[in-house]
Amino acid sequence: MRNIINIAKALSDENRLRVLMMLRKGELCLCQLIEMLALAPSTVSKHMAVLHQAHLVESRKQGRWIYYRLADADAPESVRKAIRWVHNSTAKDNRILGDAAQLECVCKMDKDELCACYKKTKRSRNKSATAKAR
Repeated sequence: MRNIINIAKALSDENRLRVLMMLRKGELCLCQLIEMLALAPSTVSKHMAVLHQAHLVESRKQGRWIYYRLADADAPESVRKAIRWVHNSTAKDNRILGDAAQLECVCKMDKDELCACYKKTKRSRNKSATAKAR
């Protein structure tokens, strides 16, 4: 029962559905997902944690990169059915189709540059907050 509740929770957010559809073509780095969703890194990490808890995605760390992929054939039947349902239900959605086109461009981008962009943005925000506090 707990697994079904986690799956339902994971599927109750548009951004998490978008991520599942992005991952259908293969593994993506967290920085690529951040770029695609245009959300704060901490927000994307939280979305990924919810998907991971539901066993809908798997992750691996390689150096400083964290990669995510859809659950494989060893996943519980409920997970495999949920992924198939999401794919069948959203495949023709305009947002999903737009994401697919944008994902091709993002996958061509250098991961070091993507990661540096988010670190720089975070540092800039921290400096702005510090300056405002003074």
